[in-house]
Amino acid sequence: MTLAANPTPRLWFGLAGLVVLLDQLSKWLVLETLHFGETIYVAPFWNWVLTFNPGAAFSFLADQPGWQRWLFTALALAVSGWIAVELKRHPGQRLNALALSLVMGGALGNVIDRVRFGAVVDFIQWHAAGYYWPAFNIADSAITVGAILLVLAQLTASPEKENS
Repeated sequence: MTLAANPTPRLWFGLAGLVVLLDQLSKWLVLETLHFGETIYVAPFWNWVLTFNPGAAFSFLADQPGWQRWLFTALALAVSGWIAVELKRHPGQRLNALALSLVMGGALGNVIDRVRFGAVVDFIQWHAAGYYWPAFNIADSAITVGAILLVLAQLTASPEKENS
């Protein structure tokens, strides 16, 4: 698949929408298949496990009484709004736009969970030598890949010429 010669914001919003769709479909499948806390072995380093995270990444603030649900929802909506503006302003900056689209799609996928369930549905569990990575989902993966691409974009950007 190749990107259009002059990508438009519509392309990037479509990608963010695809991330939301894949995220929500995967969560629907997991919710229909697994019971809370149930673990299914996939490979020596990988399990499916249904869990709900009321906090942020790595269960940050998960032990709080519920206010964090609305804080993280508002934060994700605000960031997604800012991203929408940036995608409209700079659709031709492919790497940045790709990264921002992934972050936006992931953020909105998790917002849907927070509104529906009061927590984010997580189900992918990786482990090695008795150490377990916190469970995550497609939205979390999109956010992570997007963040890595944003750093890469900044590291590879050519410096702008100063105007005198």
